[in-house]
Amino acid sequence: MTQQISTGVVHLTERTPVVTGTEMLASLVPPPQFDDATFESYRADDRYPSQEATKQLLQRFAGKGPAPAKKAGLFRRAPKETPMKPGVYLDGGFGVGKTHLLASVYHALPARRKYFGSFIEYTALVGALGYKNTVDLLRGADLLCIDEFELDDPGDTMVMTRLLGELVPSGTKLAATSNTPPNALGEGRFAAQDFLREIHAMADNFETLRIDGVDYRQRAIDGSSVVSDATRYARAIEQTAASGAASDDAFADLIQHLAQVHPSRYIRLIDGLSLVGLRDVHTLTDQSEALRFVAFVDRVYDAQLPIVATGVALDQVFADEMLAGGYRKKYLRAISRLNALTHSAAE
Repeated sequence: MTQQISTGVVHLTERTPVVTGTEMLASLVPPPQFDDATFESYRADDRYPSQEATKQLLQRFAGKGPAPAKKAGLFRRAPKETPMKPGVYLDGGFGVGKTHLLASVYHALPARRKYFGSFIEYTALVGALGYKNTVDLLRGADLLCIDEFELDDPGDTMVMTRLLGELVPSGTKLAATSNTPPNALGEGRFAAQDFLREIHAMADNFETLRIDGVDYRQRAIDGSSVVSDATRYARAIEQTAASGAASDDAFADLIQHLAQVHPSRYIRLIDGLSLVGLRDVHTLTDQSEALRFVAFVDRVYDAQLPIVATGVALDQVFADEMLAGGYRKKYLRAISRLNALTHSAAE
């Protein structure tokens, strides 16, 4: 249940939320900042034609494409359009509008039953309800949107592949996104192939769409996180707590607490907040701790909560060896989001 927090200072380390399978299913909708996302409100960058082309293809996928061309002559038939596959996969870098487009598909497709969630939310649903119960609940859904499809966990990837393989025959359409690091030599070229290889049993059901561009979160800000001193930090917490709820936790304590809470429940940790406060941030060197923090940042970003922090800059929170490792995509995405959220708090 939603925690009733109106004003004051709270400590995330004192929260031990419980989320039922029913609540998890009901929460599978686009994040609040994409409540009103439409194809019309998507601002394609003219420098990257793939953005407009992807938007048009997705409009067609959602049944909102341009009207068919009229016949050229009395006895000449208009050429038939190649039918689209039941699934589309958006391959692209951070902040190029993939989630906006995914939410636009969700809102545009007239459907009685449709769901929108991150990869981790779907795998958490399977974990909470069991595989068979999840299939039974989702079978017959008109649309499944999967944001941030993860390719770095073979076990979870195969569970999702198997799940999707059972839903497509029942008429479910699929739309998925995944990240390619910007300026990563070669990686952008092969991300789509990586996706298709990992979900090999479902590969023929997906149309892959490459979308290029620059991270919109970095267009108006520099590439670093805002660091606060103790005075500025205390003032931000106090001002927010006067009219809303602000969290105040030592970074080390929060990292330790995240290990005691399943990532599917992180959304409840931040329930009712207007600001997240982190004191004495330090660089993470433990992979498990870093990945849990990434999942936490994703939930904070979905809720569009500003972050105020002291200590090490949050764009330096992941050790260099991690940024060179197999989870690099996740860490770069998290850094992009942390930069935006700390700048949001500074405004």
